[in-house]
Amino acid sequence: MSGLSAALTINDLRQRARGRVPRMFFQYSDSGSWTESTFRANESEFDEIRFRQRVAVDMRDRSLATTLVGQPAAMPLAVGPAAICGLQVADGEIKAARAAEKFGIPFSLSTMSIGSIEDVAEATSKPFWFQLYMMRDKPFMERLIDRAKAARCSALIMTMDLQILGDRHADVRNGLSAPPKFNLNSISQIVTRPGWAFGMLGAKRRTFSNVVGHAQNVEDLGSLASWIAGQFDQSLTWKEVGWVKDRFGGPVIVKGILDTQDAQLAVSHGADAIVVSNHGGRQLDGAPSSIRVLPEIVDAVGHKTEILMDGGIRSGQHMLKALALGAKGVLLGRPVLYGLGAGGEAGVTRAFEIIRKEADVTMALLGERDVRNIGPHNIYSNDLVRQQGH
Repeated sequence: MSGLSAALTINDLRQRARGRVPRMFFQYSDSGSWTESTFRANESEFDEIRFRQRVAVDMRDRSLATTLVGQPAAMPLAVGPAAICGLQVADGEIKAARAAEKFGIPFSLSTMSIGSIEDVAEATSKPFWFQLYMMRDKPFMERLIDRAKAARCSALIMTMDLQILGDRHADVRNGLSAPPKFNLNSISQIVTRPGWAFGMLGAKRRTFSNVVGHAQNVEDLGSLASWIAGQFDQSLTWKEVGWVKDRFGGPVIVKGILDTQDAQLAVSHGADAIVVSNHGGRQLDGAPSSIRVLPEIVDAVGHKTEILMDGGIRSGQHMLKALALGAKGVLLGRPVLYGLGAGGEAGVTRAFEIIRKEADVTMALLGERDVRNIGPHNIYSNDLVRQQGH
């Protein structure tokens, strides 16, 4: 095997991307905050959950199909919002969105994407989700929501855990900023990745296109930097959920939930779904992994709202373990970025294929034919599950 077909795991794609993407952009997607303890726990704590194998069960005609926030999905997985996909590879957001549409799973576009809402809408034929960072510039927020509505986005994701930026040491060491500054350090990283640099020459966008030309007085990279620095809204409260719902008029997914009280508040303020998430370990280092707190949040609000989760999903088995603990589906973040860096649209498709195959084979060995039936009966009780009351 050669090329993308030789990638049998998400880590294979990661290693391929590492050799193709400039260090500052690769490590942006492949690091966490402070000591990275939460970043590491997101993935490693899946190992504490063990499957219950069944045999002599008819495993023919298996199906991974489900629905996520009212949208059909080929498997219980959606592409989570990730900033600067378009700096992993030229036109990265468009390529990831196309791969997701062809595969039959929802795609989420970040506010801080390189390709714009309109770019992705023009390049795809099905509705996608748009992730909303709550910023202090209210007129800009109103226009952003209206643009998502005009682009027929089928849901908004309100990211609630970025009122202040976590201290991400890898980005500081690499000199990464928003927008990126081109100095001796960054240029030296780029010249060692000529394939990446050549591809960027033909990119449709090279800046944060949802912001530049849309926020007042933000017309270039210089004005963008000063605008972003003052936009984190430390006064954000739950009442903003209702304001967003009223303006958008469609489903609102609240992301960044790690606490049962916050889950209950999100539901009481109108969230149509929640995402159990610690921002990929990029905000509060020392916070629990998403999979660790998932069961208690399911106990608290699972009967009231749809629960998704992200953080540490690197395989189809991880996806099924999250379902066994009560999630309706998972959001995929870093594996999509690895896929983009490894091979653009084809690399993202390969990531989906890897996860689908792992999930399908695992489901067969669990004695299940319908992914919607995955539940606590498919795993052994262990320290992680008992600790949360399961």
